[in-house]
Amino acid sequence: MIEALKAKLGDEVEKLQFELNVTLPGEIRRAVEMGDLRENSEYKAALERQQFVRARLNQLRERLSKLSSIDVTQIATDAVGLGSHVVVADEKTGAKEEYALVFGDALEFEEGQVTMSSPIGRALLGKKVGEVALLKLPTMLRKLVITELKTIHQLKEDEG
Repeated sequence: MIEALKAKLGDEVEKLQFELNVTLPGEIRRAVEMGDLRENSEYKAALERQQFVRARLNQLRERLSKLSSIDVTQIATDAVGLGSHVVVADEKTGAKEEYALVFGDALEFEEGQVTMSSPIGRALLGKKVGEVALLKLPTMLRKLVITELKTIHQLKEDEG
């Protein structure tokens, strides 16, 4: 999971680096050749895009740095942690819900993904199968029983 995310972010860094170093300088050069820069929308658009690409590159590099510092051996093998897939049952209704714990700085979330810093993520973190996670909501307290758990370690084994 972590290696796949690193690869995906690395690909985006490469594309943006190419855009920043090759594509955008060419666009800026062409816009400058058109003349008066005060009223040149192509020039302004290229400079704005350049600022955006630089900011995104900084964001991606910071995220890659955080990913590199994660020690997977420190993640519990028998309790909910980063990368875990968890199935819970609401104690009151019996309704089952499935969650995958992900990083808090993800830009796009898939269905069922929750961050470890979200209320549900914090409630589930460190719980084992059979334990109850208490989720405090503004209007009520939900009790979620952990019925199934696959840790990042088990998911890695399943892939391999």
